[in-house]
Amino acid sequence: IQSHNINCPKFKVRREGHFFFPPSSNFSKSLLPAEMDVSDSHSQKSSPHSILDAEKVEKKPGGWRAVTFILGNETLERLGTIGLLSNFMVYLTRVFHLEQVDASNVINIWSGFSNLTPLVGAFISDAYVGRFKTIAFASFATLLGLVTLTLTASLPQLHPETCNSKDPVSCGGPNKLQFGILLLGLGFLSIGSGGIRPCSIPFGVDQFDQRTEEGIKGVASFFNWYYMTFTVVLIITQTVVVYIQDQVSWIIGFSVPTGLMACAVVMFFAGMKLYVYVKPEGSIFSGIAQVVVAARKKRKMKLPAEDDGTVTYYDPPVKDSVLSKLHHSNQYRFLDKAAVIIEGDLTSEGVPANKWRLCSIQEVEEVKCLIRIVPVWSAGIISLAAMTQQGTFTVSQALKMDRHIGPNFEIPAGSLSVISLLTIGVFLPLYDRVLVPFFRRITSHKSGITLLQRIGTGIVFAILSMIVAGLVERMRRMRSINAGDPTGMTPMSVFWLSPQLILMGLCEAFNIIGQIEFFNSQFPEHMRSIANSLFSLSFAGSNYLSSLIVTTVHKFSGGHDRPDWLNKNLNAGKLDYFYYLIAVLGVFNLVYFWYCAQGYRYKVGLQMGGFEEDKSFSDVEMSSKKQLK
Repeated sequence: IQSHNINCPKFKVRREGHFFFPPSSNFSKSLLPAEMDVSDSHSQKSSPHSILDAEKVEKKPGGWRAVTFILGNETLERLGTIGLLSNFMVYLTRVFHLEQVDASNVINIWSGFSNLTPLVGAFISDAYVGRFKTIAFASFATLLGLVTLTLTASLPQLHPETCNSKDPVSCGGPNKLQFGILLLGLGFLSIGSGGIRPCSIPFGVDQFDQRTEEGIKGVASFFNWYYMTFTVVLIITQTVVVYIQDQVSWIIGFSVPTGLMACAVVMFFAGMKLYVYVKPEGSIFSGIAQVVVAARKKRKMKLPAEDDGTVTYYDPPVKDSVLSKLHHSNQYRFLDKAAVIIEGDLTSEGVPANKWRLCSIQEVEEVKCLIRIVPVWSAGIISLAAMTQQGTFTVSQALKMDRHIGPNFEIPAGSLSVISLLTIGVFLPLYDRVLVPFFRRITSHKSGITLLQRIGTGIVFAILSMIVAGLVERMRRMRSINAGDPTGMTPMSVFWLSPQLILMGLCEAFNIIGQIEFFNSQFPEHMRSIANSLFSLSFAGSNYLSSLIVTTVHKFSGGHDRPDWLNKNLNAGKLDYFYYLIAVLGVFNLVYFWYCAQGYRYKVGLQMGGFEEDKSFSDVEMSSKKQLK
């Protein structure tokens, strides 16, 4: 301890340069070998006897034995929820007899709400109850939602009367009770999403000791298995489950996902004795608020243009739960005032007297990370809005096209998105093995291109997808009008929709995966629950934006005896104009994204571990020619 120039008495404070380092038992403890750390959460063993005390104990990492139950629960849960909702546009139009605009708005508004609730779930989990109990409660909410929606298909009183008309929207719609029960089921699913989405990945990561090489490899392998099972689930739900719903029975098609969700709940609780339970340490949102408030209270303070050592900052050792210490940056220096020590800020023990007046450099830099990411995050919303059309108007187009493969088999309209999934599955290995090494030789960047360049490429593919979608819809409408079929059916193969879906698959391969990696790499490790919530928030924004565009176009595009673009009769409307509108918005969004990316500075920090700190650098700027390894 003396070799590190730290005074043993707790009330002492050491000053080095212009930073204050108050002594900390946590920092002193980090100097000891791992096996001597008696307060190590990974060396304490005990078993929870109930859900109520599950988060109060810590135990040896469950490793892959525990993760097996978590992945099994996740797979069955996604099979249940995605399986029930993958064909929901068809269910709303055929069974509930909603017009396509109304059905689209129901899906978009509900999806947006479901992507907002993870923010609440992340806050409750981190601040109060922990991840296990959050997932447990959310699983029951999801099961209740699936049971409710299954009842809307099973009980005649909970859906409109069956209509034999070839045009379902000409039949009577749902009454208030039927529509209310439908929304109730969707509400339960949103509550379930709020608890499961932000906690499932972190809870799986909790099962590994990331201070060991084996634990680090385990986490990397866990991500691979997680996304592999997610892709498999999507393919199964978009084919088998959708086929059952479309060709066999809606009751069976909804009952199967509900049964799978019930199995997921049982499997989750079966692994209780194996899980690692990490105690909630308080929400990161309160830390963000403290930095903002502390900086505002010291807003009249003047900081030197350059850091010349005349100002003393509060920079204690980071907590054991923090894996990387962030460098003090010169961006957004008005926030640095929150870490400036003035008279009365520290107690005699060297700790802040009021956390709403003094924060650490680490806490300030974490808020800066969030501020840097927000402009880039906002630019992803419009490109995601283009993706949401796959589950709404693309399905409406498919219903009016020839979906037969051979004389007896008809492809369900909701299964077409499998084309995008297959595109991702084929392209990603090609990208990793061929394109990345090729670009690496050109750019000298370890990933071939930067994360922001990857996201920008995805935005370009989203624009191209909407342009192609408009061209295909124009051709479909012309052929359908020339055919003169009174039902609006088009003598045109549904595979004409493949080009736009392939382009959208490429958009996902670049944009979505790029965003996931970007958010998880640019946030500090202990803030990754926010990163996952922010990604969900992107989808929420895209859903609400899509709903706003649909409602506005439907209301104002018609008039003077002309039908609106999104008329329930596709041949009378101008759906291609709607696709072109999204493409134009995408072009403006691409310019905005380019502007944000030009000034973005990647996170730079020190990796904390054992006896050493390894420097970890990323690109300083997207436009920088000199890349730091």
